[in-house]
Amino acid sequence: MSTLTVSSSGIGIAHLPNQKHRIISKKGAHFTLMVCGESGLGKTTFINTLFATTIKNHKVHEKRHEKQLDRTVEIEITKAELEERMFRVKLTVIDTPGFGDYVNNRESWVPIIEFIDDQHESFMLQEQQPMRQGKIDMRVHACLYFIRPTGHSLKPLDIEIMKRLSSRVNLIPVIAKADTLTPKDLAQFKQNVRQAIEANHIKIYSCPIESEDEETTKRNKSIADAFPYAIIGSTNIVQTADGRKVRGREYSWGVAEVENEEHCDFKKLRNLLIRTHMLDLMTTTEDVHYENYRQQQMATRKFGEPKVTKKPENPKFREKEEELRKSFTAKVKAEETRFREWEQQLITERDRLNKDLETQHAQIKQLESELDKLYQQVGRSGTVRR
Repeated sequence: MSTLTVSSSGIGIAHLPNQKHRIISKKGAHFTLMVCGESGLGKTTFINTLFATTIKNHKVHEKRHEKQLDRTVEIEITKAELEERMFRVKLTVIDTPGFGDYVNNRESWVPIIEFIDDQHESFMLQEQQPMRQGKIDMRVHACLYFIRPTGHSLKPLDIEIMKRLSSRVNLIPVIAKADTLTPKDLAQFKQNVRQAIEANHIKIYSCPIESEDEETTKRNKSIADAFPYAIIGSTNIVQTADGRKVRGREYSWGVAEVENEEHCDFKKLRNLLIRTHMLDLMTTTEDVHYENYRQQQMATRKFGEPKVTKKPENPKFREKEEELRKSFTAKVKAEETRFREWEQQLITERDRLNKDLETQHAQIKQLESELDKLYQQVGRSGTVRR
């Protein structure tokens, strides 16, 4: 029996990761990040701080209320290409201006949910085509939901949209403007948010913790334990009391540093989104959220059959439609009242005419009776005296 001799360097299977690395390095990656929350919570500043460049321009605050009459939630898409150490990432940032900015926010989450579903639907239809080169993939890999630092707990609107988002996307809750709360109040607020999320069965993205490297496991556990992430956003360079120049916000009592883990969770959130778990966010989107959507649709549709969608109700015209409905109902009731009055008048007039007719009939009968008596008298006498 002959023996198989293998070179000490192996047959080359171990070089497959290197080949994969070269392919990915050449191809680059696509990453789609959605930021959701009320206006004024620093979403634009955070995005620019996160990627250390101007991705989104700030809006003019004086014009914030010019669209109050529209009462619509918009979907704003910003695209950029980032390069670091010869590796390119095509970044797409999805903003949702208008969400939570009105007194009546009923179903204001509908455009956001529909956008996420539409991206899954678009990718699924592209996969079903004979030619699948050049697919456009805008599936949302992570959604940062910005929570206003009230110091209490989640609002009903926060709970409603987070429930719907958590089943469709990797949801990451973020406490905005953490420097407005004291450390004690911030810790209590975090605990209240955790309890509200657990009580309402909201699924939050949880990064993998276990790793072969003990240091990596410890770091992952630190990132997971920090949820919900309290952040400070600032693109300004300020000087601390000890002479260091850092990104942060300067106050009369000192400097709130963006990248100081004792001040906020910005570094942990950045590691979660970019440095350590970006690939896991992409994989989870592909293997979990997209597959769930695909299975749900394929269970109710035939291959290639278009999605049956209900005609969306435009919130812009909802209140106007309600007012028109009430006005129409009031007019109908007024007309019904007028018709009833006319009907009553007609009935009254009919009764009067019938009564007059009966009176006339009675008079005619009386005249006929008198005429009969006169004829009888004439018949007896044979003549009529004039």
